Parts: sequence; C-alpha cells; structure tokens
Amino acid sequence: MSRPIRIILADDHSVVRLGLAALLGRRSEFQVVGEAKDGDAAVELAKSLRPDVVVMDLMMPRTDGAEATKLIRAACPEVKVLILTSFAASVDIERAIAAGASGAIVKDADNAELVSAIREVASGGTAFSGEIRRSIATESITKEFTQKQLDVLQSITRGLSNPDIAKQLGISLNAVKQHIRAVFGKLGAANRTEAVAIALRKQLLKI
Repeated sequence: MSRPIRIILADDHSVVRLGLAALLGRRSEFQVVGEAKDGDAAVELAKSLRPDVVVMDLMMPRTDGAEATKLIRAACPEVKVLILTSFAASVDIERAIAAGASGAIVKDADNAELVSAIREVASGGTAFSGEIRRSIATESITKEFTQKQLDVLQSITRGLSNPDIAKQLGISLNAVKQHIRAVFGKLGAANRTEAVAIALRKQLLKI
C-alpha cells in the first residue's frame, strides 16, 4: 500500500481548517501533517515538514497566499500548492499560478472536487474549478486587445455605425476602421455579427 498524501492546510479561519482536516482525515489516502493560520507559518511549515501538497487560502494575514506560494516553491520545488479561494476571478489567482501553484479550487466546491484536486496536484497534474478556468481564459484573451479595441467592440454590440463610434470615442473615422479590422483579425470574425457572437461566447463583452 502506498503512503498517504501528506498535506498542510493554510487558512486564517480556524473553522475552515477544522472542516478540511475532518474531511481529509476520514480518508486513509490523506494525512494532514500541519496547519497554518497565515502565509508566514505556511512557508515555515512547508520548509520543515516537506509535505506533498499545501492547500493554500489566498487571502491571509502577514504573507498572502500568492506570495507564500512563491516562497514555498522557491524553497521546496517538490511541494505542490493547491489554492483554495472564495473568488473565481482574482488577480491573486493569476499571481499564485505564476508563482507555481498547480491548481485553484473555489471554496464552495463539493468535497469530491476538492479530494480529486488534491490527488491530481499530488501526482504532478493540475486542477482548476470550472469557474476559475473560465475566468483565466477570459482574462487571457482580454489581454490580447487594447482598451480602445474593446471600446469599439462594445460600441459595435450596441449597433453604432462607424461615424457614431468615432464621435462617441473621440477618434477619427479611419482609426475606427483600423480598430475594427484589428478586432476582426483577433477574433477570426468575418463581419460585425460574427464578431459580436464570438465576443459574447468568449465573455469579452458586458451586456
């Protein structure tokens, strides 16, 4: 029989740590070896205990979850970090992923999803809640567009003509046409209707 997955729980709310410890403790495949109430403690415990996985809250005192992830991964690259967060869309999630987190799960995920995510990151894989994955994908594609291009796209959605868009945004008619060509190219759209449909599907627009 293989050894259990050794886990550190890092969350500033004791009731959350208690609930997670109770959930994971019922499974012989897991062993909670430590608990941390802030990011500094999570880093120190990870260094001393060398767990397989740190289940890390993002919003913690002293050192937040993203920075703690960075410090843990630098000191103990073999230790995997799974972010547990209340917010599916957050710049801190991106920071944590950039720092080396292997996954991110929303706190209202069901028990089975959390258990599966811990198994996955412990084995070297990645695990993300659907909401977080969609948020990351939307944020990624949004970065491909300039703010002016997004403004033009939003205006197209409202049915404005090129002269109306130019007047509303305070730019030349030629600039509007250039922005529309750029938007069509980035979306792979042939016309306005198609551009709006694609943008809505990719959640680029506010409606």
